[in-house]
Order: sequence, then C-alpha cells, then structure tokens
Amino acid sequence: MKRVAVILSGCGVYDGTEIHEAVITLLALDRARAQVQCYAPDVPQMHVVSHLTGEPLAGKARNVLLESARIARGAIKPLGELKVQDVDAIILPGGFGAAKNLCDFAVKGADMTVDPELARVLTGAHAAGKPLGFICISPVIAAKLFGPAGVSVTIGNDPGTAQAIAAMGAKHVNCTVSESLADSTHKVFSTPAYMLGPSIKDVAAGIEKLVADVLQAA
Repeated sequence: MKRVAVILSGCGVYDGTEIHEAVITLLALDRARAQVQCYAPDVPQMHVVSHLTGEPLAGKARNVLLESARIARGAIKPLGELKVQDVDAIILPGGFGAAKNLCDFAVKGADMTVDPELARVLTGAHAAGKPLGFICISPVIAAKLFGPAGVSVTIGNDPGTAQAIAAMGAKHVNCTVSESLADSTHKVFSTPAYMLGPSIKDVAAGIEKLVADVLQAA
C-alpha cells in the first residue's frame, strides 16, 4: 500500500485549495487503495475572499490548517509534522491558496518564495527519489524549487505563467486538461486541471492520470 501525503492550502478556490481538485485527488488515491494523510501549514491565510463575490473581505482572518481540515473531514496534520521517510509520494492540489499560502507567487511571480516547511518536505522527498505531483497552479512551486535542475512542468498554456516558470529555470510544456505531464528524470508530475477546465469531468481526467502516474513511480 503506497503512502501518500496530500498537501492542502485552505478551503476554496480563491483563497485556499480548489475543492474539486482536492476531492478528485483523494478519491483517485482511495480507489487505488493508497494510504493517504492530508497536511497543511499552520499559518494565517494571505487573505480571505468571498466565494460569492470574488472580492477580498477586509478585516477577516483564517488559518490555513483549520480551513484545510474542512476538506479533510478533520483528518489532517500540521505540515511541520510531515516526515519524508514516512511517505512514498506527495501531491499538491491547486487553487489560489497554492499561490498565496504555500508560496507567494500570486504577488511576486518569479521572485516568489516557498513556505519553509513545504520547501523542506519537497526538497527532501525529491532528494530521496520520491515522486511529486503538482496540480493546477501548484507546479510553480516545483519550478521554484527544482527549476535550476531543469525540471519540466505544465500549467496548461497560459503564456504569463509559463514565462514565469521559465524565468525560474524550469521548462514549461503546453498540455491539455486531460493529460498529465511526466518528468521521469526528476519524478515530477503535473496537470493543468482548472488552469484550463472547463468542467469537473475534464479536470478529473487529468488528475486521475496524474495520480496513476505518481503511484506507479512510487
């Protein structure tokens, strides 16, 4: 039974984890009989956004771990407790939380920094040869951490994001929503999901392929 860590970034596409992407990932892993543990950083969200209007809510504050627990049905641990030796693979669903709470790509672009605990976990897993899966916008994190090594990732075909990925030293490969890009050399897998959409069934096809690829590589 493969042990997989799923790293969440809050709850909701505009300020946290994209819920459809997280649920599809967890369902695909469960169907494959993987042993799953969710993690999230125990830090404040960058901001809180109304998912009704799409506008930030002034004066509101939420915690990434507490919000992520909604998706995980409470079965979640602080990211600081994740030990690389305890898992066979790691997957990051997308949503703006990946670009706001797991890193600051949303405001700094290619000059982004990655949450220190997340950087520790991902670089440690990469060094140990364990596969990593990145969904939607989260491949920018792989580009930042592994770009100098020449990693290949996809976010679909958005020119601006692809340019930022290239600026971080990584190679961007255009990809359809139903595909998963495999960089077998670095054991890094990515799929565009809602960077392309348009529907949950389309997004599911790519995520299910990514999960299968990650588990096969584990």
